[in-house]
Amino acid sequence: AKEYQAKPLGLNYHPTNHYDGPAPYFRTELRKELSTLFSEQGIQKSDGTPYDLDRDGLKIYTTINYQMQTYAEEAQRNYMQKLQVLFNGTIKGVSMWKTIPEFKMLIENGMKNSDRYRALKLQDKTDDEIRQNFNTPDTLEIFTWKGDSTVVWKPIDSIAYCQLLLRNAMMSMDPKTGYVKAWVGGINFEHFKYDQVKVGKRQVGSTAKSFTYARAIEDAYSPCQREENVPDTIYTPGSPPWCPKSDPSETKPGLLTLREALAFSQNWITAHIMKEITPVPVVELIKKLGISGDVPSVPSICLGTFDASVMEMTAAYSAFVNHGLWTEPTYLLRIEDKNGNVLYSDHQPKVVQALTEQTAYVMTYMLKGVVDITGATGNRLRWKYNFTNPMGGKTGTTDNQSDGWFVGITPQLVTGVWTGFENRAVHFRSTRFGEGANTALPIFAEYMKSVYADPSLGIKKNIDFEPPKQPLTVTLDCNAYSGSGSSPQKATNDVEKRLSF
Repeated sequence: AKEYQAKPLGLNYHPTNHYDGPAPYFRTELRKELSTLFSEQGIQKSDGTPYDLDRDGLKIYTTINYQMQTYAEEAQRNYMQKLQVLFNGTIKGVSMWKTIPEFKMLIENGMKNSDRYRALKLQDKTDDEIRQNFNTPDTLEIFTWKGDSTVVWKPIDSIAYCQLLLRNAMMSMDPKTGYVKAWVGGINFEHFKYDQVKVGKRQVGSTAKSFTYARAIEDAYSPCQREENVPDTIYTPGSPPWCPKSDPSETKPGLLTLREALAFSQNWITAHIMKEITPVPVVELIKKLGISGDVPSVPSICLGTFDASVMEMTAAYSAFVNHGLWTEPTYLLRIEDKNGNVLYSDHQPKVVQALTEQTAYVMTYMLKGVVDITGATGNRLRWKYNFTNPMGGKTGTTDNQSDGWFVGITPQLVTGVWTGFENRAVHFRSTRFGEGANTALPIFAEYMKSVYADPSLGIKKNIDFEPPKQPLTVTLDCNAYSGSGSSPQKATNDVEKRLSF
């Protein structure tokens, strides 16, 4: 007995946890939804006891595509490493974080929100003792873009380290069915469990401009209508006058078509269109497109001064591809017990006709300009990533480069990407580095490269966006107006448009 006790057991035991495998953020949100669903619908075992999601052998069928999920996670991991190196760089020897006035406050708040702080409080430690603990070197496990690493740091330094880590999330869905194909809720679930696809909401920046232009197209504005790109102040009773700023290096002077104004993401023309159509109809459209949070009826919403989730923005843009139909994102298809008996399969996604078919198609033409027009904010998808197939999208960048967005549309997939930091006080030093075209668009590009290269997915490159069933009454070829001596007007009347403010 002693001889055999001394020998190894020879076990090859690898316990699993919720951090392992693909889509951990999605699986966590799915678990929450299943618990709510079982409770609300009274789904239980034949003996009247509740199901155990871990032990009762339930089979959960979802819309997530394993390969697309893998490509999405790889695209995030590959590009975010490069972007973090860019952020960590210096200007004249000064680190980025030293230029953030609120950084000491962020560290203080981060300390008080940490598990370590709460544990020390439960031990009745004084504030001085807690601070001493946070300033005493300890062995810590930290996240790095090359894998977890064990370091000997002061815990307070680890708080600073985490504040300077870039965060990212993305979601990809079929615009026609609403089926979610890929869900990447954050950079590492083990260390950062907050989901940025469905739960987290951030300011959307210029991705919101599409909603103002869509409302204008719905009101019979032409995408070829020309406006002079100069400031136009909006006066609202009871509020101070408002006129947006415009970065001189990114301002396109002269007359621009509405399509060009969206492609170059011009603030002044967007604000002028908002002035003409007024905020209320734009808010109504935004709500039809599934944005659930507070969207005030103020002119600045045309520049994206409201918050939304990656899921909401992706679904909203899907309506442009799906003939104006907004379809609720769907990811749970069916639940069976261990014997194959169906427990749930009747989910009917909500569908709203948010836009007319014609307006939706015109918007795909407008958003293709963001990619196709030379110098437009999404044009690097052509000259850098060498995509040649029909695609469109919109970049978004919030004040101080705190949030970078790209929502990309193709005939079969719509994908939303957000990049930022845990706290908006941390941000890139300039628009050149922190704009959505640099922080979010490349992840979309790497993801779509992999998707198109996998024929088993059935995502084709040689198809274009479907036109409406009825003939178009809007001219999309802006060259048709060249040399006419006038700009195209609203399609429904001959009202002369002024070309200066």
